[in-house]
Amino acid sequence: MSVLELKQRISRLSPRQRKEIHIYLLRLKRDTPAWKRATAKRIRDMQAGKQVSIEELEARMRRS
Repeated sequence: MSVLELKQRISRLSPRQRKEIHIYLLRLKRDTPAWKRATAKRIRDMQAGKQVSIEELEARMRRS
């Protein structure tokens, strides 16, 4: 089955089923070594005091 066929089938699912697919894909992403390394680095950075203020977070959100 091609990616296009998967996309077409997913588009015909109910909102609840699409949400389940979304959650499943997020879990797959979080099980990768790269994601785990990046998350561990963020935690170490935060513990070292490299945190973002609420003002900076809001500014970043406005830019995206």
